[in-house]
Amino acid sequence: MPQPHCVWDIQAQLGEGPVWSTARQALYFVDIVGRAIHCLDPATGGHASWPTPLRPGFVVPVSDGTLLCGLKDGLYRFDPASGDFRREVAVEPGQPDNRINDGCVDAMGRLWFGTMDDGETTPTGALYSVTRTPGGLEVLRHDEGYIVTNGPGISPDGRLLYHNHSPAGVIYVFDLAPDGALSNRRVFARIADGYPDGVVVDSAGTLWVGVWNGGRIERFLPDGTRLPPVAVPARNVTKVAFGGADLRTLYITTARKGMSPEELARMPQAGGLFSMRVDVPGQAPTAFPAEELAVLGNMPRGL
Repeated sequence: MPQPHCVWDIQAQLGEGPVWSTARQALYFVDIVGRAIHCLDPATGGHASWPTPLRPGFVVPVSDGTLLCGLKDGLYRFDPASGDFRREVAVEPGQPDNRINDGCVDAMGRLWFGTMDDGETTPTGALYSVTRTPGGLEVLRHDEGYIVTNGPGISPDGRLLYHNHSPAGVIYVFDLAPDGALSNRRVFARIADGYPDGVVVDSAGTLWVGVWNGGRIERFLPDGTRLPPVAVPARNVTKVAFGGADLRTLYITTARKGMSPEELARMPQAGGLFSMRVDVPGQAPTAFPAEELAVLGNMPRGL
């Protein structure tokens, strides 16, 4: 397998949440600690960055060309053209020590995201979705008791959802029903020598898991068989995304957070955005529906 190489030596404090925009043919990701959203245009090598008013956990494309961001206290619409943020719904306003972390959009257009204790000590985090139900659009709480949530990731057939409890080193898998209900949580895999961070599932159903404090990407077949890991020249590997016209370019976010000066001297590109070509493409990205974002903004209360 080819080795990852650095395509943007951005030195992010906590690079996270890479996501491919089909409409823009560009990659977005965030720096949580650096409070920024970044965008790379691989065709030109150009890039752009925008400051965020609060810590961002994730960013996903919306079908109207804007972005949906999970910031510390809620879900926000972000317009890259103007740089403006607008909070659409508050999340956990009664838990000011929590923040939103990782998120993704499934093939049905549902948003999945987790919350976590910002101090990484208390199991106050939960797993949510923004789901269309017979009663209208709802923000649903599916699971709880997490210190640090990561993932989620969805299988290609849409029947499984993977989600991490990172400090415990555990990757869970749930059965995912067509209506978005989750059931039958069980342990899918455990990570030693590091902690499971972001999870992405390719078109063949293989899990790609960034390993914090592990310097690698772990890979698991759908039956749980562990494949050889992919080494990355950064201690903290956070998440991957599949991009490019053929979805066979793997992008990898990393972080400098918590590294000593000696470690940074050995791994000077830590915090960079890395890339490599792979044989199996990722799943086609789905944008969050703009009409549902408008409904979300009219919800009368936070969670």
